[in-house]
Amino acid sequence: MGDELIDSQSEMLLTHPDQNTQIETMPKLDVTLNDIREARNRIGGSVYLSPCPPSPSISEISGQPIYLKLENLQRTGSFKERGALNKILTLSAHDKQRGVIAASAGNHAQGVAFHAKGNGVSAKIVMPVMTPLVKVNATKSYGAHVVLHGDGYDEAYEEACRLADTEHLAFVHPFDDPAVIAGQGTIALELLEQVPDLDAVVVPIGGGGLISGIACAIKEIKPAVRVIGVQAARMPSMLEAIKAHKPTTIPSNPTIADGIAVRRSGERTLQLVEKYVDEVVSVEEEEIASGILTLLEREKMLAEGAGAAAVAALLHHKAKLKHKKTVALVCGGNIDVTLLSRIIQRGLVKDARLVRLQIHLSDRPGSLHQLTKIIAAHHANIVELQFDRAYYGVSLGDTLIDVTLETRGKDQIQRILAALAEAGYRHERVL
Repeated sequence: MGDELIDSQSEMLLTHPDQNTQIETMPKLDVTLNDIREARNRIGGSVYLSPCPPSPSISEISGQPIYLKLENLQRTGSFKERGALNKILTLSAHDKQRGVIAASAGNHAQGVAFHAKGNGVSAKIVMPVMTPLVKVNATKSYGAHVVLHGDGYDEAYEEACRLADTEHLAFVHPFDDPAVIAGQGTIALELLEQVPDLDAVVVPIGGGGLISGIACAIKEIKPAVRVIGVQAARMPSMLEAIKAHKPTTIPSNPTIADGIAVRRSGERTLQLVEKYVDEVVSVEEEEIASGILTLLEREKMLAEGAGAAAVAALLHHKAKLKHKKTVALVCGGNIDVTLLSRIIQRGLVKDARLVRLQIHLSDRPGSLHQLTKIIAAHHANIVELQFDRAYYGVSLGDTLIDVTLETRGKDQIQRILAALAEAGYRHERVL
């Protein structure tokens, strides 16, 4: 793309590979602390200065002082608008007149659309066909022309590149662009002012644009501050790139942290990560879900999967940061409500506050009443009942009942199971 910067010597060497000179295949580091400071001056009046309050509840659970940088409170619900705006503002007048294009399934799309409209620039966004309607409508509401194309992000990205070339539009890359990286890095300048004595910052990683900008700014200003990246264990493209010392394309894998589900890290971002980031860790799906639920319950804060990844890493002690004053980035809050409902259910099961039991009953009047008396005696609440007489090998004259209970934890569940066994009920817990 037009953003790719290659110095003239490297370009000559790549054109004439027969020369006896070592070829530098990766672009030079082209994001500096000064670029990030200029980006802050450029976008400061148009981007919300998100708060960074302490979190006593998460600090207590994790065993260290935790602050939360709340980028989910941005106008479009994500940090992405910082980089998008900085890129748009650095375009030439000619490029602004022609318009911009991006490929995204969510946050980047909304950031580009919102700030393009605010600056009188037309925007076209290519989104995968199966993008949730709520995200498509949100992007359209910000004034962008949405093109639905492809089964996933990769195909949408290819179509956006094709349209950029044929329609002469400026491409706004979601992460591997110097102006985008610098825009995301403005977060670091804010949090160093908000928590001047911080010891560490934990940042979610997809393609690497966010952590690249943050790490560059922090390490250039306060090198002693540890910078920890967090990836979804199902999509660890940056971890694989670090191992190989080059961007590596990994297979697609579904994850609730769809905002950081990137198959291939950037080239620029990899270089910045290797230079500035101290450690990259990964979190499992259940850990991300518990992070979302903890933020919702303890902080009354809605975060998407990617937005909760840093908190999940701290809750599950993925990095050695005990007693370190740490900022966790809550980088986005755009979560589909149906997914949120499933996450809450899974979280309740994981915390032993929701349990399902299969219980054999005699199929005669009064059997259910006797069972519910036992449950009521142990102060559990029945939220769902399902009967089955035809399947699961149920004997004639018997029935099988699935009962879902709200409980107060593991001890209460064990007392209910013991009472059922004492009363002679055949039963098992459904995991």
